[in-house]
Amino acid sequence: MAGAKTLRFPYDPKPYSYDGEALRRSWNRLHKGDCEPYPDAAAVQQAWRAFHRGDFTDAIARGAKGSPLGSLAASKAAAVAATYLEEDDRRALKLLEVAAKRAEEATRKLPDHANSWYLLAFALGRYAQRISIVKALAEGIGGKVRHALDRALELEPKHADAHIALGLYHAEIIDKVGALAGRLTYGADAGKSVKHFEQALKLNPDSAIAHMEFANGLLMLRGDAKKQQAVELYRKAAACKPADAMEHLDVEQAKAELE
Repeated sequence: MAGAKTLRFPYDPKPYSYDGEALRRSWNRLHKGDCEPYPDAAAVQQAWRAFHRGDFTDAIARGAKGSPLGSLAASKAAAVAATYLEEDDRRALKLLEVAAKRAEEATRKLPDHANSWYLLAFALGRYAQRISIVKALAEGIGGKVRHALDRALELEPKHADAHIALGLYHAEIIDKVGALAGRLTYGADAGKSVKHFEQALKLNPDSAIAHMEFANGLLMLRGDAKKQQAVELYRKAAACKPADAMEHLDVEQAKAELE
């Protein structure tokens, strides 16, 4: 895989190695944000172990050759690696394209599985951020993201990560096209954005990414008027105790924002 060397977690993975029964014991904490059920298949468990310890290349390889449930681990690993570790835009976009296609296939095979829809939105959303939100809206990606997130929350209202993503959806559109055009064309609403972020924090109060994206959303919606609240949210994000490699990367990013 092009760029594979960049897809490994750049910190100590030992605290996040969930061997044997450790994965089952820690599963509820690890997946509090996305409500993914514990998998029965050993191959899918191995894909998620690779994901949680930050070996994203291995998680992609293991997940992609398995069942639709395994493909979800692959899609999430690719999207996280493209977001945090891949600096080359071309390679990052390729990772996200493949992740989105894989997640879209999962929605066809697992149409009532909330996380299939969330991961489709997650991969498309990160892709949109790479190419620019305005360009993504022109290509119709915004509508696909909104549909996927609405479906995820219809299936699982407690999906905290989907609430984060939907809060960000509203905020990014308003930031790029304005409140009036955003509301009339895309149904974007600042009040709904804040409510989704607040619900995500209520569901998963220990989530660094929930605090951090809420801060980002407030700055998009209100700018300097919400700067102090955003800084406080970044501080809370930086103080979160990560349970896996992805959360560790979230905490490091929050610390970088504070600096």
